[in-house]
Amino acid sequence: MAWRREPVDWPKAILQQLLDGEVPDATLQEIQSRPKEENRFEKILEIEQGRVPWHERIVVPLQEHLYVVLRRGDLIVKCACGHEFGDYRRNWKLGASVYERDCRDGEIYQGPRAADPDWMILREFYCPGCDSLLDTEAVPPGYPFTFAALPDIAGFYSEHAALRERVFGDVPVPSRREAGG
Repeated sequence: MAWRREPVDWPKAILQQLLDGEVPDATLQEIQSRPKEENRFEKILEIEQGRVPWHERIVVPLQEHLYVVLRRGDLIVKCACGHEFGDYRRNWKLGASVYERDCRDGEIYQGPRAADPDWMILREFYCPGCDSLLDTEAVPPGYPFTFAALPDIAGFYSEHAALRERVFGDVPVPSRREAGG
């Protein structure tokens, strides 16, 4: 029989430290070694909602500073600062400020580790509203912007009825095909 540890119902203060990268190493190891508690996602949504200055409901955090939110029945990508990137099914990077770094500038790769600019470019994606660095890519020149994640929001919330009610209320959960923006 396999040994299984029980989940811990971590307080939101500890989870906030986890999100901020400030949780002590021993606590981090303990969190990682246990199964997630059933309400972890709901707690994370509450923490993230409390961090942003706007009132649209966060449906799912995409990555640091970026969220899929419910705005007037539509699902859009929004930065923590309030800048809206549009429909969550569209690559948000198309609406970002992009800086293509010279990979030989010595800031990222130095000396013999520097990449050949004929083979690789470094892209940095910034929010036009607050200038936060949102993502980076190291890709061949001419390569299209990568689209890292398209969450199955309808599928996720179909399995979590109580949370769906809290997030969406009486608004139907749009599927990937139905979502507008």
